[in-house]
Amino acid sequence: MRPVNLIPGEERAGERRPMRGGPLAYVVVAALALAVVGVTVLVITGNQVSDRKTEIAQLEAETAAVEARANALASYTEFHSVREARLTTVASLAQSRFDWERVMRELALILPAGDIWLTNLTGTAAAGVSVEGSSGIGLRGEAAGPALELTGCAAGQEAVAGFVQALKEIDGVTRVGVQSSQRDSTGGSGDSASASNCRTRDFIAQFQIVVAFDAAPIPVVGSTATPAPAEAAPSAEGEAAESEDAGEGAEQ
Repeated sequence: MRPVNLIPGEERAGERRPMRGGPLAYVVVAALALAVVGVTVLVITGNQVSDRKTEIAQLEAETAAVEARANALASYTEFHSVREARLTTVASLAQSRFDWERVMRELALILPAGDIWLTNLTGTAAAGVSVEGSSGIGLRGEAAGPALELTGCAAGQEAVAGFVQALKEIDGVTRVGVQSSQRDSTGGSGDSASASNCRTRDFIAQFQIVVAFDAAPIPVVGSTATPAPAEAAPSAEGEAAESEDAGEGAEQ
């Protein structure tokens, strides 16, 4: 007969006993491992967040310090900007200013006595500037910079030609244009003469002349650094009144 061992397997001495827990033990161990990994990751993440918060707080403190310093220096920056703007304005004024006083003085020196008398004189710093009382000579639009508009009469066309040549002697004049120079073909008399029509005798020529200063700087109209856009001399009413005396003297 074959012997049979009736002792249960788990109670047999000297033999390997089967595992009582089964796969549950592996599941518990795996869960514990995952918990350890999760806690580790959480701790590391928390440390990183703390480090970032510390860096943010430090950067905010540095930013606040820089802003406070910038605010303290803002008045100096504003003063510097104002200073630069004023320097630019002064430089622009100095460059665009035109010496009308010198031009008027030289015009008075070259103006022939007795042969030429003016009824209107207008000086403008740029083309397109409208001045009350100006004669509005069309040639003025061809000169972009400062120019003089002269309206008056002369004792003959030869006197007009001589006056044109004399105007070229003024310092800074680049060209002199004659819009018109006409004699009164109707044989005018002193009774019909006026400030706008100074031809009191048939030999007197009324002219319109533009004197251009093209080399002078052209001011920018509307700029804060632009001087007064136009300067006009008052109508030479006294000289217009002398036109009758000059005409009578020439007739005699």
